[in-house]
Parts: sequence; C-alpha cells; structure tokens
Amino acid sequence: MTFSPAEDANRRLLRSRDAIDRHYAEPLDVPALARIALMSPAHFTRGFKATFGEPPHRYLQRRRLERAMALLRDSAASVTDIGLAVGFASTGTFSRTFASVLGVSPSAYRVRSRPLPAPGCFVHAWTRPANSP
Repeated sequence: MTFSPAEDANRRLLRSRDAIDRHYAEPLDVPALARIALMSPAHFTRGFKATFGEPPHRYLQRRRLERAMALLRDSAASVTDIGLAVGFASTGTFSRTFASVLGVSPSAYRVRSRPLPAPGCFVHAWTRPANSP
C-alpha cells in the first residue's frame, strides 16, 4: 500500500508522537524526535505543530505534567521523586513548570485533589492540562 506524501508525513509524525508518549520520562529533544520522523528538525517542528496543534516540546511537557498529576493524586511519592520520575531535570524546574501551567504548586495540587465520586475517564478529562497558546 502506498501513501500520498501528506499521509506519509502524518504517519511519520504519529510515530514521533508515539515515541513521546512511550518515553516521556527520558531526555527527548527535537533532533532525536525529528530523526524518528525522518525529517529535519525545522520541518519536523513545523509539521508537528500543524498536525497536532502544539509544538513538540509543549506536547512533551503536557504529557509529563499529566503523568505527574496522576502520581500526585494516586501515590505517596515525594514531589521531588515525582518530578524526576516524569522527566524533569530538577525539582525547581518541575515545580515552576507545574505552577505556571496549572496555576498551583504540585504540593497544593496534591492537597486539593481528593478522589471524586466520578468515573476515572471524567476525572482525567476534567484535570487534563489545557493547550495554551
């Protein structure tokens, strides 16, 4: 089966997005993701944003924050351990990023996020970080 050039590019971009989803806790950079998509870094960044609505680094950040939010809700691990487990280089970077995106510190998020009497899919959809321009 052959694909049009646009379909082929989209499939390669999906492959790189899947790599982010699988390896979000590892150090990932645009050149490595571009190699997965068989594109130059500039072309990859433009294509990723056009296809998925946000640049690759923001998508990676969002995936890390989503996982951190789940760990803060569901585990007793320290904020430091959670930040490092999801791929942030330091606690300071994790806390700053978390607070700037979600408007509350990781510790405050943990305190205020009590289990809700709702199905998990609703909880995850409601607490998912929004795409910010």
